[in-house]
Amino acid sequence: MASVLVVEDDQFVRSALIRHLTEASHTVRSVGTALEALREVAHFRFDVVILDLGLPDLDGAEALKMLRSITDVPVIIATARDDEAEIVRLLNDGADDYLTKPFSVEHLSARMAAVLRRSRAAGAEPPPRVLRVGALAIDPLRRQAELDGKRLDLTRREFDLLAFLAGRPGVVVPRRELLAEVWQQSYGDDQTIDVHLSWLRRKLGETAASPRYLHTLRGVGVKLEPPGPQQ
Repeated sequence: MASVLVVEDDQFVRSALIRHLTEASHTVRSVGTALEALREVAHFRFDVVILDLGLPDLDGAEALKMLRSITDVPVIIATARDDEAEIVRLLNDGADDYLTKPFSVEHLSARMAAVLRRSRAAGAEPPPRVLRVGALAIDPLRRQAELDGKRLDLTRREFDLLAFLAGRPGVVVPRRELLAEVWQQSYGDDQTIDVHLSWLRRKLGETAASPRYLHTLRGVGVKLEPPGPQQ
């Protein structure tokens, strides 16, 4: 069973979620604002957060970014909004799953079970080693990356993308695999990958026209490899 934080300002919905999760033997705490959610996460350990977007003090999308700055706890967005562009943006910003209201308790249970399986499977893996590609050093355990000994300021998704490619140096990784492994999506827009690659290249001091570490093979995929002797 899991420890769950419900962040929902609608008292009716909040009570229903608490009742269902408690009946399923989960331990539940609940709050109605984003700031309360941040305090809860800072003081208690949770297995999953169910986050509404329409909060009274702060939009849930901003709350998600703030949560991601202090914790990697799985977050399931639960909201009435169903705009596809917003869903993609939230998943890119660190949400682990997304549910559109109204949804059944069975649907919520299935999504929670899937998120918890992924989270626990990742936690059961042995501590990863520091990955080195040329002058790049990526520490997956500490979630830190350095280039020429200088710390790189990476977003959560940028780090995940860099670490995934660094674990396969010199291997061309198909875009579909990147979406599945880094974004946890079975489908998506290639532009999402291109945007993150562009941001990552900028922080590595290179461009798509003059790549050093990140190389895109049009129509095939992306690979990370150390620069050649003349680069």
